[in-house]
Amino acid sequence: MFSPSQADVRRFFCAVYAKRLQQQPMEAIETLAGQWIAEHPEYHAELADVDAALARLGEPGTGRDNPFLHLSMHLSISEQCSIDQPPGIRQAVELLAARRDDLHAAHHEVMECLGTMLWESQRAGRPPDGQAYIDQVRRRATQD
Repeated sequence: MFSPSQADVRRFFCAVYAKRLQQQPMEAIETLAGQWIAEHPEYHAELADVDAALARLGEPGTGRDNPFLHLSMHLSISEQCSIDQPPGIRQAVELLAARRDDLHAAHHEVMECLGTMLWESQRAGRPPDGQAYIDQVRRRATQD
């Protein structure tokens, strides 16, 4: 399994942003990342300066979303859906997206479920519970 460092993640998203601006060819994962970057213009200034992004590593939170974590979660959810892992996540996300009539908004809700699953896993010292994660996404798909 690939485990990039925080610096690697920041470099990746900043490089993708630069490639998008310069209309350079991209790998498939970069194209997907670029699509999520386009959905988040509020992050563009931070993505435009890799040196500043790297200099902020380890700084305390600013009280707003970490753009690199946020975009990484979009990519993770997209990848989970593409390979349907954990099994059933693709359908659960599709149902939620249809219910919300907005894939982007659905992803944001799924991020909350993913974060909860990871937090509970770490807190309990157990592997992540994929079924509980999917069940939580499905519950959101049935709520108004």
